[in-house]
Amino acid sequence: MENFEEKKKKVDEAWKEAVDKEKTGGETPSPGQEEYPQEINFGLFLSSLMIEGLIALGEVENPVTKKKEINLGQARYVIDVISMLQGKTKNNLTPDEKNAVEQVLYELRMRYVGKTK
Repeated sequence: MENFEEKKKKVDEAWKEAVDKEKTGGETPSPGQEEYPQEINFGLFLSSLMIEGLIALGEVENPVTKKKEINLGQARYVIDVISMLQGKTKNNLTPDEKNAVEQVLYELRMRYVGKTK
């Protein structure tokens, strides 16, 4: 029976291969020529944190275990990280970015409270 680390390694390797194929149209990229599949920006980063929070709240299936599992400690950690980012980026975000952070925090906090009742 495989342990968690072996399963995670298989998922990580399969994901990397799929991304490489998608980026190169099926060809294996040469070392040093790999590119990101899309532009990195604050909105994408914030979305990834929200997805992590939703996974921890059991709202979205965990991609490793293929199950919806609640981990309130992890959910609280993600909420705290986003809250810290909100404070550290104060007066340095566009109005849309500021609004997105507020909406993500509100949504995750409300779902967290709902899970703790």
